[in-house]
Amino acid sequence: MFNAVRFEVARKRRGLTKSEVASRIGVDLRAVTAYERGEYEPSFDTLVQIARSLDFPIGWFSEGVLHQPSPQTASFRSQARMSASNRDATLACGALAFLLNDWLESRFALPVPDLPDLREEEPEAAAITLRQHWGLGERPIKNVVHLLESKGVRVFSMAEDTTEIDAFSFWRETTPFVFLNTMKSAERSRFDAGHELGHLVLHRHADPKGKEAEHQANGFASAFLMPRGSILGHAPVLPSLNELIKLKPYWIVSVAALAYRLHQLGALTDWHYRSLCIEMGQRGHRTNEPDEAPREMSLVFPQLFKVLREDKVTRADIAGELQINVEELDKLVFGLMLVALDGGNPTGGGNSKANLRLVK
Repeated sequence: MFNAVRFEVARKRRGLTKSEVASRIGVDLRAVTAYERGEYEPSFDTLVQIARSLDFPIGWFSEGVLHQPSPQTASFRSQARMSASNRDATLACGALAFLLNDWLESRFALPVPDLPDLREEEPEAAAITLRQHWGLGERPIKNVVHLLESKGVRVFSMAEDTTEIDAFSFWRETTPFVFLNTMKSAERSRFDAGHELGHLVLHRHADPKGKEAEHQANGFASAFLMPRGSILGHAPVLPSLNELIKLKPYWIVSVAALAYRLHQLGALTDWHYRSLCIEMGQRGHRTNEPDEAPREMSLVFPQLFKVLREDKVTRADIAGELQINVEELDKLVFGLMLVALDGGNPTGGGNSKANLRLVK
């Protein structure tokens, strides 16, 4: 049977309107609308055209129930700049991640989520509380992706070639999900991860929308990645921009984020901070991060794929079971599936450990 929800998700994943799909498959707009409403099914010949046009296997459209994140519960890092088309495409990416996550959870015992509900706390206090809860003290976090994975957050990647979508997150019942755009700088991606972590602990039972929620998530990320005591203990007096560039690798943050945090904590005067911002703009550091850090990768996925490779499970096998193409799989897992299932163990550095075991 033709699954109307899967048809809609496939269309949105490709960023196409109903009219565009109708033109591609040679039917009128009313037919496409009827397909999505489940009012009637396309003929087999039309289904072939749909599969070819949307680049999904024919089997995708006849599989079972498909869960997808809701626009009301997902928090997006940059809502003001986001078009409806890009929002829908990334939410469709979330639906594919659900499929892969469920497939993996049926075979492995993944880390259990350990995120306290901190909605009653201010962002700075919440960051301190979570660091204490996780036993981090005030030391720098070497790899945010590894840390989140070790605490049960399902971290997926998006290879979205757009500046509109930085990251987004949501709770799926009791499991937290974070999606990071791999087109961003490593420092920006780390801050995005911290920002989404803020939404997960501060806004789990609220609608994570609006300027206030974004401001709170930003404040949390800043405090979580750059603890007050650590920053003030290392901050030079009246630092130059070059000094900040040399200092930023200690916390692995952007030079702009470091300057903002120093100003927020009173270590920079208004005049000094404005001067640094002007110089950053003149030198292009707003868009091109100086001395960019290595990109953070997943720790969990390479471990899982190593076990699967030993069990003779290929990328094509996984794609076949999920009824999606292998390119979509690679986009979800930081591009690691091709490498991991063909050999190698890229983890991107860091010192966090994920507690994984195979479910027999």
